[in-house]
Amino acid sequence: MIQRHSSRRSRLDHAVLSKRLEGAVSYDRIAGYFRSSLFEVAGEAIFGVKGKIRIICNSDLDPEDLATAAAAQAALRRSWCAGKPEDAPPAALPRYRALYEALTGGKIEVRVLPDSAFGLIHGKAGVVRYADGSATAFLGSVNESASAWKLNYELLWEDSEPETVAWVQEEFDALWNDPRAIDLACCPFIAQDVQRIIGRTVIEPADLRATADVTAVAAAAAVESPVYRREQGLWPHQKYFARLALERHRLGGARLVLADQVGLGKTVQLAMAALLMALDDPGGGPILVLAPKPLLQQWQDELMELLLLPSARWNGRAWVDENDLEYPSEGPKSLGRCPRRIGLVSQGLVVRGMSEAVGQLLSRRYTCVIVDESHRARRRNVPAVDAGEDKINEKAEPNKLMAFLREIGPKTKSMLLATATPVQLHPVEAWDLLHILSYGNEGVLGGWTQTSPWFRPSRCLDVATGVAAVPADDDREGWQYVRDPLPSRFEDPAIDRIRRNLDARDDRWQFNPESLEKLSPAIRNVQLRNSLLPTYGERFNPLLRCIVRRTRGYLEATINPATGSYFLPKVAVRLFGEESNGALVLGSYLKEAYDEAEAFSQLLKQRVKGAGFFKTLLLRRIGSSMEAGRRTIRKLLGEEPGAVEEEEEDDGEEEEPTQPGRPPQGASEFKNFTDAEFASLRRCLDLLMQGGNNDPKLEALIGYLLGTHDGVTARWLDLGCILFSQYYDTVRWVGDELARRAEFSHIDIGLYAGSNRSGFWREGKFQRCDRNVLKERVRSGDLRLLLGTDAASEGLNLQRLATLINIDLPWNPTRLEQRKGRIQRIGQARSEVWIANLRYRGSVEDRVHEVLADRLEAIHGLFGQIPDTLEDVWVQVALHDEKEARQLIDRTTATRNPFDVKYSRVEDDDWETCSSVLNAVSVRELLSTGW
Repeated sequence: MIQRHSSRRSRLDHAVLSKRLEGAVSYDRIAGYFRSSLFEVAGEAIFGVKGKIRIICNSDLDPEDLATAAAAQAALRRSWCAGKPEDAPPAALPRYRALYEALTGGKIEVRVLPDSAFGLIHGKAGVVRYADGSATAFLGSVNESASAWKLNYELLWEDSEPETVAWVQEEFDALWNDPRAIDLACCPFIAQDVQRIIGRTVIEPADLRATADVTAVAAAAAVESPVYRREQGLWPHQKYFARLALERHRLGGARLVLADQVGLGKTVQLAMAALLMALDDPGGGPILVLAPKPLLQQWQDELMELLLLPSARWNGRAWVDENDLEYPSEGPKSLGRCPRRIGLVSQGLVVRGMSEAVGQLLSRRYTCVIVDESHRARRRNVPAVDAGEDKINEKAEPNKLMAFLREIGPKTKSMLLATATPVQLHPVEAWDLLHILSYGNEGVLGGWTQTSPWFRPSRCLDVATGVAAVPADDDREGWQYVRDPLPSRFEDPAIDRIRRNLDARDDRWQFNPESLEKLSPAIRNVQLRNSLLPTYGERFNPLLRCIVRRTRGYLEATINPATGSYFLPKVAVRLFGEESNGALVLGSYLKEAYDEAEAFSQLLKQRVKGAGFFKTLLLRRIGSSMEAGRRTIRKLLGEEPGAVEEEEEDDGEEEEPTQPGRPPQGASEFKNFTDAEFASLRRCLDLLMQGGNNDPKLEALIGYLLGTHDGVTARWLDLGCILFSQYYDTVRWVGDELARRAEFSHIDIGLYAGSNRSGFWREGKFQRCDRNVLKERVRSGDLRLLLGTDAASEGLNLQRLATLINIDLPWNPTRLEQRKGRIQRIGQARSEVWIANLRYRGSVEDRVHEVLADRLEAIHGLFGQIPDTLEDVWVQVALHDEKEARQLIDRTTATRNPFDVKYSRVEDDDWETCSSVLNAVSVRELLSTGW
């Protein structure tokens, strides 16, 4: 029998839902969109059903979200949080309790279908069955939400005829059993979050300052931040560093080096630490972030996107806040008036020696100073690998950035240095970072009397690397290493007992030699002699205490005791084009143009000292793309405006001496070519013009994207792909060419570049857009093909893409690591990412690859990442000095590595179930105050 219901005539939740579910033995429901609101009614009617409730609904899950169980779990978590269940009013909490019991007790089962399966599920229906065998079915516009059943105008048709019930049941079963449907049980986070919301309380920053438990403080600050609600939360190694930073901050100041490998999320760890310190400091001191210029925007974006932290960056003229609002400025004088608590400043201000700007930065006290890419702060007199003790202990000649950090050290309570390569050429560089941290803090190397043995670099490094040991037989001699600095009570129970025996404050680090006599006999014998001294150098040397370094390999291979799973899901890398025959063949025109470029360089070398620059410039650009080569030569011939730069969008902040292959002063102005040189350039350009757009690299990358390249078994386009080049000319030309081809006409192609040149191609036409638009489209899965330049893409998170094509090989090997780190990073849904390196046989890139191929693995194993200094290897190869290149590699790999598994400190804390939540409005107000 058909019954018609209208919310205009009666409330559907009372007139239909509650009555029909009373005494029911089962309830199968085709609902609408998957959100927390889907279950708002459950608490009122669920106990009326004696059996199981099954709900099928849909979501904007991308088909890629179904690739792995981890991806499906992450996608369901995002969908759940998108409904903002934490905003539920108090009246909803009884329903949430019922929902939690139903989910954990198995009374409710939910499956979610991606929109791609059947489109948006507009057809809402349900079947209710009773113990006597009777059943009723209903269809209508009503979704399974409180607003639908109670508030909206809805129509509902109910029919108990067996044919109707069977028809609706058949539709439900088809959706329920579809292989693309994801069971909500695969995402335990949802039930966990429901339980957390039931006990949720909002607290103020002042409450946190009174909380002694640093884990509770960190959890309350993080649990409802975007990194937890839109992303997958912080991983154990990230939580550990943030907690450690706050713990040390409360002990008088955190002085730490975060040296994690690329792709492990250093920025969010530093940002989380900065937030915790800001909350803990009632004085409201500024937080200064010093980073390379290209990373400032990325820093500002991540602070807001992941933690909702307002900030301002100095653009060289004025402060610009998180809303892109530029503030009135009086030039460098305004640098000291940042409109936000967190100020982001380019390291270039310091490197270029802008005295007024530097003076402004040094004129105040800070809560914390954070330095990204801190390996740029280095000594000029790095000792040779085989240098003796005297050379290692030689006083460092600091570059400008190192000198500035030493000067600002005493003006900040905490200082955090971040770098993936703490050692470039010699382990003393790691000690140098600690020496920077020691300015203004006695807890790093010891007190400023500098009598501590840790102030002697060679001794510190020998102990850290196991070459020497802290004396254990003579406790008086051993005490010299322990007493200055005496580690905090949190670092070991034996140290806690020694501190209590000395009645020492937490923020006191230095004790005189006579303090040994103040220790009780039991403490001196048991805790110092027997417990600490035998392994003190191995466990408590300053490098180990102040450097936190985790590698992807360690986290992927180490079990988390709290979960029984690895600390990080493994993401393997499969390389294409690496074998000797994997290099591309230079076409006839391109080969002749390449040879002519080398001939031009030889002509130029006869009269110009800086000819090496032109040689490397021409060969790099021709090897990148024919179009980059053409535009470079036109600029050299004066046929096209603009200067020829060595590399696109370089930050120009490295403080380095001139080296071969680097541009000589005024190189872009070298226009007075001889007739022979001019003719050689003209021949090279003519050859490149004759080649047209028949670029072998273009054809190769299309082969990878469409799955037609030799050895490729899948379409990389379907997996999502990022194509990298050093040059804007190359990525823009490649994008234009792809957009013209029918195979790519149905998709958008993104271009991520600097200087307001980002955009996308749609139906063959290029449209400019903000880079943030592209990032969001990649994150949502809407954009699957992206081209990018190196400098613009530093720090970019592209874990939704699973493949990467290097159109050219950067001359700084670190860039290869950074490119790989765009997709081999936390949040990557796939267990393996694919990378193709395009290079021409017999080219400079090929020669470099040959020289480095058998050594890169050893270098990577030593440092965990390729040091920037190996760029010199590429330069020497380009200049046909392969002997010098191999000698440089040998010198580098002979370096002793001070880092091992001991530095991979990671512990897991339960932040996810924290029901105390920091008031986000109060946090924003706190951090929106200026300096």
